Amino acid sequence: MQSVNLTHHFLIAMPNMADPHFSKSLTYICEHNDKGALGVVINRPIDLLLSTLLEQVSIPVTDRQYGDIPVHYGGPVQTDRGFVLHGPVGHWQSTLSINADIGLTTSKDILQAVARGDGPAQIFVTLGYAGWGAGQLEHELAQNAWLTVPANTEVLFELPSEERVPAAMQLLGIDFASLSEEAGHA
Repeated sequence: MQSVNLTHHFLIAMPNMADPHFSKSLTYICEHNDKGALGVVINRPIDLLLSTLLEQVSIPVTDRQYGDIPVHYGGPVQTDRGFVLHGPVGHWQSTLSINADIGLTTSKDILQAVARGDGPAQIFVTLGYAGWGAGQLEHELAQNAWLTVPANTEVLFELPSEERVPAAMQLLGIDFASLSEEAGHA
């Protein structure tokens, strides 16, 4: 398959996706290159609020601005580790710059800043991530497992979880209900 870079794109799981980790999911791709891909599922909140997570990792909360933000299931890899998508990128100890506006940080300093009220303007927190080895995502795309569309920060940071898949589909001009569960090849 021709080389494609899906960094800063959404992957929309096709209705026939059998993998329970990704069935009915919307995944944001943070990095995609010849070594593989890394992303986070953005429409699966778990029963955990950011304020509770901060307490669990012994970070004192002095600013409750983000306390009610739900933590999400980011994918099946390293589900015991936190990942923070955020804008602007800023300067944190361990950040992958996705583009000029969005970063993915895994270091505790960003959570400490959020707890003090000094964090980034936009944040999205997950436990775990989704990972693909070299060529694996390309193979899944060839098998019609995913639709792709350039990402939109409003969908990523502002919409409620349940509205993200329909909004991503709308970016493509497709109604999700009209998709067939049968994969076809042209």
